[in-house]
Amino acid sequence: MREALRGLTTRGRSFLAAALAAAVSALILGERDLLRVAVLLAALPLLAAWYVGRSRYKLACTRSLDPGRAPVGSSARVILRLQNLSRLPTGTMLLEDRLPYALGSRPRVVLERLGAQQASSVAYTVRADVRGRYPIGPLMIRLTDPFGLCELTRSFPSVDRLIVIPQVTPLPRVRLAGEYAGTGESRARSVAVHGEDDAATREYRRGDDLRRVHWRSTARTGELMVRREEQPWESRATVVLDTRLHAHRGEGPTASFEWAVSAAASIAMHLRESGYKLRLVTGTGMDIDAAEAGGEGLILDTLADVKLSQTGDISVLVEHVRRRNDGGLVIGLFGALTVAEAELLTQLRGNGATCLGFALDSSTWVPMNSGDRQESDREHAAASLALVRSGWKSVPVTHGDTLPALWPAVGRGSQGFAYRAAMAETVGGVIR
Repeated sequence: MREALRGLTTRGRSFLAAALAAAVSALILGERDLLRVAVLLAALPLLAAWYVGRSRYKLACTRSLDPGRAPVGSSARVILRLQNLSRLPTGTMLLEDRLPYALGSRPRVVLERLGAQQASSVAYTVRADVRGRYPIGPLMIRLTDPFGLCELTRSFPSVDRLIVIPQVTPLPRVRLAGEYAGTGESRARSVAVHGEDDAATREYRRGDDLRRVHWRSTARTGELMVRREEQPWESRATVVLDTRLHAHRGEGPTASFEWAVSAAASIAMHLRESGYKLRLVTGTGMDIDAAEAGGEGLILDTLADVKLSQTGDISVLVEHVRRRNDGGLVIGLFGALTVAEAELLTQLRGNGATCLGFALDSSTWVPMNSGDRQESDREHAAASLALVRSGWKSVPVTHGDTLPALWPAVGRGSQGFAYRAAMAETVGGVIR
């Protein structure tokens, strides 16, 4: 009750002041009717405080996010459901949910009178242009009586989190060079990949099951041929994200690092849909194995939190990847590289791995004068060529390029990559 009295509004305090003045006047003038007026004026704010204070402890609130994981630039709907658990109706309530600055201003919603044991829902939308995890809540409720004499604020302790993930772009399907690398039991692939008529065969050996005889090959070779047993194969891929601060340029959602994070998410989701056993490694030491069910959400949540690191270099990133060398396909998303750093990446080609690299020319994300631009182009071209010479298939990336337009190049042969890297060395029409 004390807290309710402290919640009296200016109007409620004015009523108490008027009641006190009327009571003093009644005593001085000896007017009993004036005393009754004083009692009435004092009773109204006191009853309002009791009414609001009683309703204050009889409310339940739940919050739901739709969706709980939203891509950058999209909107999410926040639904608040309030239930009056008391036997008395509430007055008008003002709802205010606390939000971080990145999600916009705090929403304020007015909820009219809520009857006994009744529930009502209100909703608002939020939008984030920067990925991350954002707390939503706690919810603040201002309770008031119908006359506006008393107002109390209640805070619900529950806080929910909205995960803003990178933008995932659908990619065209291309045949990757390392898609049949690796062994295991999770994904069965036949040794024959060209169809039933071109099944892989070998000569008949004593003890072979006659049901495995391939009659078409037998007729063609003149010797008894049998189908080889299907061998269990699985496609493995490791997505490597460069998080060095000095390797990326630009600020906010349009920075080169955000392009790389979005590309990593798009490539990871594309490979998962294609049946790859996926691993994500970042320069900050994150090593995510997304082979199990729900791996997509784990990768997206990780990429929602990844930040640039002021410390670290390519050798540290290489060491993180080599802690568990699965072979298969390695797809790297690198910021600005020097020739020496590109040569260090040759260490990732062990265990028969096929390495594909997207080399971002991060200098194109910021304005430069012509002289600096020409020098930056030379350095990026030299690093791209060194990456190819290190055994990587390199795809140079500049500001304005889109991943769906670059992705088909990943399915081409090594000569196409080397040719593009060599052409990247052309500055002003002269090949260095």
